Amino acid sequence: MEAKATARYVRISPSKARRVVDMIRGAHVEEARRVLRFTPIGAAVTVRKVLDSAIANAEVKSAGAVAPTNLRVAKAFVDEGPTLRRFQPRAQGRAYRIRKRTSHITVVVESIGEVVGAQG
Repeated sequence: MEAKATARYVRISPSKARRVVDMIRGAHVEEARRVLRFTPIGAAVTVRKVLDSAIANAEVKSAGAVAPTNLRVAKAFVDEGPTLRRFQPRAQGRAYRIRKRTSHITVVVESIGEVVGAQG
């Protein structure tokens, strides 16, 4: 059983978010939470919220049959969202483009082993 959560249009660069997502891919949910809690990278807060949402989605989808201790991060990836373009004045009347990048963060969790009380 899989459950997915996505945070779209997050105002963080995809390359910075990918550094965090690479640390939790394939990990057990409790271990991933622990890693995200103590990682000093700013994107860890957002990725942790997405992970918690995926866990909650798994519990709702299975009607409480799946415990969070029986979940692992099956897939986790970051896609690039639209880029906000801003301009900053430079010397001699020129303009300098500033790219404010956005991300779409997706986390998929799956159950490990048997689902207790699952209906076929």
